[in-house]
Amino acid sequence: MALNAIVEDVTAAIAARSRDSRAAYLARIARAAEDGPARAHLSCGNQAHAYAAMGPDKETMAKGRAPNLGIVTAYNDMLSAHQPFARFPALIKQAATEVGATAQVAGGVPAMCDGVTQGQPGMELSLFSRDVIAMAAGVALSHNTFDAAVFLGVCDKIVPGLVIAAASFGHLPAVFLPAGPMPSGLPNDEKAKVRQRFAAGEIGRDKLMAAEMASYHSPGTCTFYGTANSNQMLMEVMGLHLPGASFVNPNTPLRDALTAAGTQRALEITALGDAYTPAGHILDERACVNGIVGLMATGGSTNLVLHLPAMARAAGIVLDIEDFARLSAVTPLMARVYPNGLADVNHFHAAGGLAYMIGELLAAGLLHPDTRTVTGEGLAAYTREPKLTEGAVHWSDGPDHSHNDKILRPASDPFQPSGGLRALEGNLGRGIIKTSAVAEDRLMIEAPARIFDTQDAVKDAFKAGEFTQDTVIVVRFQGPRANGMPELHSLTPTLSVLQDRGLKVALVTDGRMSGASGKVPAAIHVSPEARDGGPLARLRDGDVIRLNARAGTLDVTDPAALTRDPVTPDLSANETGLGRDLFAAFRAHAAPATQGGGIVS
Repeated sequence: MALNAIVEDVTAAIAARSRDSRAAYLARIARAAEDGPARAHLSCGNQAHAYAAMGPDKETMAKGRAPNLGIVTAYNDMLSAHQPFARFPALIKQAATEVGATAQVAGGVPAMCDGVTQGQPGMELSLFSRDVIAMAAGVALSHNTFDAAVFLGVCDKIVPGLVIAAASFGHLPAVFLPAGPMPSGLPNDEKAKVRQRFAAGEIGRDKLMAAEMASYHSPGTCTFYGTANSNQMLMEVMGLHLPGASFVNPNTPLRDALTAAGTQRALEITALGDAYTPAGHILDERACVNGIVGLMATGGSTNLVLHLPAMARAAGIVLDIEDFARLSAVTPLMARVYPNGLADVNHFHAAGGLAYMIGELLAAGLLHPDTRTVTGEGLAAYTREPKLTEGAVHWSDGPDHSHNDKILRPASDPFQPSGGLRALEGNLGRGIIKTSAVAEDRLMIEAPARIFDTQDAVKDAFKAGEFTQDTVIVVRFQGPRANGMPELHSLTPTLSVLQDRGLKVALVTDGRMSGASGKVPAAIHVSPEARDGGPLARLRDGDVIRLNARAGTLDVTDPAALTRDPVTPDLSANETGLGRDLFAAFRAHAAPATQGGGIVS
């Protein structure tokens, strides 16, 4: 199948926009690679420090003839998704030893859980943790003793931060090793109903706690299709995972075998061999386009519209939200996974998963087939799925049909003809909206605004019974420079209750919503942010706002509202406590949301 004309045109536009920055990036990583393995150029004292604790591997490392693998891990045992990584270094070292190589834990990076910090002050560090992760991984790899790296991370900001680091060290091969989703627990739609009943005051906290514990119940990634699982899809479609690695459950023989196989593949593609595949060559314009198409086809997380531009910039590539909009328009929505449906990622995987989806998108001409990947082949390798045979992984052809068309459908007969994210633009700025779970009759809402400067103020107004008519709720001063751009997902139960009461409601904000948010229309990432005098700072209660997801517009109907002086809020409450004082420089220098909202690229 010939490449879709829009996919081809968007890729060409990205390449043209990025020509100078990409050329400079490739020249930089070529210079880093041209001297060969860095260990050969370290002094004897440098090397002795690096090998001192390596026991029987010391001699192998001192000879410098075998590849040495750096492990960058986001392990902690508070995050269920990352707790399985406790076992990975031993598995990786054993796999390296079996092929005559060595491996070292180069360093750890922080990994916070947005589920723990949701609606809490700590969430104001969440987006910036991506930049900290990138820098911490950079410190880990700065010892310059590694021929390749494996990255252990799953969740929201962790994978994007690790990708930024992999791009910065783009002369090194990089393989991402996931941990996999927890087995299915309490269905996500049932959990959501319990949350709504609690928000409405119908049940007590004991019932809420029981439901939450039954949903988040074991090691592994949360099973809904939020940012963590969108990240895993992205790594596979962009060629940084082994095929079929994303959604295999933790602590299973197949998961361990995939970890060993990923380790050995990383060692095969170093500059010491004949299959040298630096990460910076995998992370090109085509890979970025494939990632966006995968995001649209699965109805993935809105957070990736922040992260992908930041990841791409680290490799010299400039993305724009218009790229997302144009690709969304031609990409069919093939999956229904909560919050876009009732299934979870385990059900998606069982229905055919990424192997089926990638095969369908390739056949439809919607993915670049000729990208470089860690397999050494094009993207067709990712239509195969791993099987365990006598303790080793082998790949066989993936399914040629969906095993459950209520969860996964062919590109020719999708749930929707276009993807789940749309760009918005109007006199209130630029933003995005996730539409894959929004009912058709709610894609256009025009109503008077209620203006709030904090999410807590929205909850207080709800408890006071102030929402009695159709309303566009504006929550401003939530951008990167105001308070770090926290997710506002804790508003979802409140807004859902209002919607279920028959009101038409929408959210407009310069902040974020979780990748798990869905059925309430939400115009998010609105830029320029209110903190910088953006249009949201000029709105007042009663201004009529029109959010039209079909047309891709976001406007206040009376342009005279935008001639007012912007409100200047007191943001001092966001500046201290729970580490926020340490991030003042990040808030002061953060890029706009349209460029990823961070300080590292």
